[in-house]
Amino acid sequence: MLYALLKTLHVLAVVLWVGGMAFAHFFLRPSLALLEPPQRLALMREVLRRFFAAVLVASLLVLASGLGMLDLAVREVLRSGGRFIWPADWLAMTVLGVVMLAIFGHIRFVLYRRYTAALDARDAPAAAAGLARIRLWVGTNLAIGVALIALVLLV
Repeated sequence: MLYALLKTLHVLAVVLWVGGMAFAHFFLRPSLALLEPPQRLALMREVLRRFFAAVLVASLLVLASGLGMLDLAVREVLRSGGRFIWPADWLAMTVLGVVMLAIFGHIRFVLYRRYTAALDARDAPAAAAGLARIRLWVGTNLAIGVALIALVLLV
């Protein structure tokens, strides 16, 4: 029962994180072309502020639920007298998940702060460049996330 609850939390958090990146990258960003640059930059500030707050919670839930499921699996194997061997897909999820967390940390705590500082300074070219860097790293994380989902479902 606990394992099923952890897995449900894990999947829902991944859906929010990866799905949100897909929405922003493929639907929101192209639609912003309808707005003038100052409106576009201001809107993205608010969208990203809300999204990054949700992703911070989701990413921590992914990490905690993943470690919880791993702990339960290891305990079960050891309880039965066996030796735990990491399944390859679990190892890939763990390593690439930590990479995704590091990338998100860089986006949220470095790039987004630079972006908002440029907006506050009314430096539109720097803000636009900052948003482009955020988009690049969000695209990278999206690619890793989609690859992980495919890996887990195909293995």
